[in-house]
Amino acid sequence: MEKKNSVPWFLWPFKLIWDLLAFILNMTGRLVGVIIGLVFLIVGLILTILVVAAPVGIPLMLFGFMLMVRSIF
Repeated sequence: MEKKNSVPWFLWPFKLIWDLLAFILNMTGRLVGVIIGLVFLIVGLILTILVVAAPVGIPLMLFGFMLMVRSIF
C-alpha cells in the first residue's frame, strides 16, 4: 500500500521551514530559541530600515518571528 503525503506539494516549502525551526529548537531549547528569534527580528528590522537591505531584512524578520512562535508553542 502506498503512503499518502499529508502536506500538499505547494505547502512543502513552508513545512520545510517549519521543520528547520523545530530542529533548531530541539538543539537549543525554547528559551534560547526565543532569544535567537528576537535577535533575528531586531537585525531584520534594522536591515529593513536601511531600505537597500530590505530584501534581506524582511525574510530575516519573518524567520525570527517564526522561530519565536515555534518556541512558544
